[in-house]
Amino acid sequence: MDEWVRCHDGDLPYSSDIKSSIKYHRNMTTKGYRALVYSGDHDAVVPFLGTQSWVRSLNFPIVDEWRAWHLDGQSAGFTITYTNNLMFATIKGGGHTAPEFEPERCFSMFSRWIYGGPL
Repeated sequence: MDEWVRCHDGDLPYSSDIKSSIKYHRNMTTKGYRALVYSGDHDAVVPFLGTQSWVRSLNFPIVDEWRAWHLDGQSAGFTITYTNNLMFATIKGGGHTAPEFEPERCFSMFSRWIYGGPL
């Protein structure tokens, strides 16, 4: 696996911003689009509890309860699945840019999800 490299120098030319993306997530998932929302569990910028809170605010019923997911026989994080094809997962040891800190775990999580397999 190649080394993580940032694609910009931090000076992004944004001219607008949105206050919240929750309505966009609700709109897309209720239309049948699958969504994977994930957070590193060591993210000091956007703690996973904040992400988990807005995911819960969608009030979607739970399909698969909070549980550990594994890679190579070790816990790689936790996951919960909701109706409307929404999955939330944590990456054990992941920081704000989780793939930078835990590339193998992130790749495994994304690969399993994109191919429709369980975490």
